[in-house]
Amino acid sequence: MTLRARILGAAAGGGLPQWNCGCDNCKLARSGKIPSQTQSSLAVSADGLSWAVLNASPDIRVQLSDAPSLFPSGLRELPLSSVLVTNGDIDHVAGLLTLREMQAFKLFATAGIHEVLAQNPIFEALNSTVVDRVSIALDQPFELVPGLTATLFPVPGKVPLYLEGETVQTDMIGEQTVGVALQSLDSVAYYIPGCAALTPHLRDRLEGAELLFFDGTLWTDDEMVRAGLSQKTGKRMGHMSMDGPDGSIAAFADIDIARKVFVHMNNTNPVLRPDSDEGARARDAGWTIGQDGMEITL
Repeated sequence: MTLRARILGAAAGGGLPQWNCGCDNCKLARSGKIPSQTQSSLAVSADGLSWAVLNASPDIRVQLSDAPSLFPSGLRELPLSSVLVTNGDIDHVAGLLTLREMQAFKLFATAGIHEVLAQNPIFEALNSTVVDRVSIALDQPFELVPGLTATLFPVPGKVPLYLEGETVQTDMIGEQTVGVALQSLDSVAYYIPGCAALTPHLRDRLEGAELLFFDGTLWTDDEMVRAGLSQKTGKRMGHMSMDGPDGSIAAFADIDIARKVFVHMNNTNPVLRPDSDEGARARDAGWTIGQDGMEITL
C-alpha cells in the first residue's frame, strides 16, 4: 500500500491571518495577496479510504470541508478512523470538541497527553461509548489506520502553555511532546510539528527517511520580539527556528532525507510569502514550504 498525506493546516496556533494580528503577513492574507493558512494538522491514509488526522486543530471543521477524501459517505458516516495528538497544545487538541457529534473514532495519544485531556472535563463531550481513548507507549508500533503503522517517539519540547509554571523547561524529553513515524508497506515518513532541538538520537532516527514534515514555526529565533508582537523567542516557546547556525535548515543539511516539508509556521514567518527571499533560501536548501491542501503520495 502507498502512503498518502494531506496537509490540512500548515500554520501554527492562530493561523494566517491570526484574528487579532496586524503584522505584514496577516494584512497580506486578509487582502488575498498571499494564501491564508489554517492551524496545524495532517491527514494520512494508506488506501485513500480510511484516514487518520494527526492533531485536531481549532480549524478542523473547515479543514474537513475542504478535503473531499474525508467527506461524509453516509448520514453519519465519515472515512475518519482515528485521531492522534502529538502534544496537549490548544492548537492541537481544541478541534476534538468539534468532533463530539457522536462520530466513532479512536483517539490515540501517550498516557501523559491523555492525562492532560482528562484533567479538563470539557473533553468529556467526546462520548466514551463512541470515542475510544487509546494510550500509546513510546517506541511501540501500532496500527493507525489499515495498512499504516505508527510509532510515537519523544522529541525535545515543553508542556502546553496553560500548564506552565514559574520555571519552564523547553527541552523536556518524554511523553508531552512526540513525533510520529509512519510506516506503510513500502514507505516511511515522519511528522514532527513541534521540536526544540535536533538531538543526535533524533538525527539518527530520521536518516534515510523518504518524507519529513517538520516544525517551521519561526524563521529567526527573535522574530516575534523584533516584530513587537511578543517577548518570547522561538526557543522559549519550545521550537527550533529555520535560519541561523543552530536552525533547522543548517541542522538537516547533511541528513539523507528525500523530501523535507516545513509545517506549523507562525503567522509572522516570512516564508509564508511565496515571493520572499527567505522562502527562496529554504527551497534552495531542499525544503518545501507546506500549504493547506498540499498532498504528497509515496
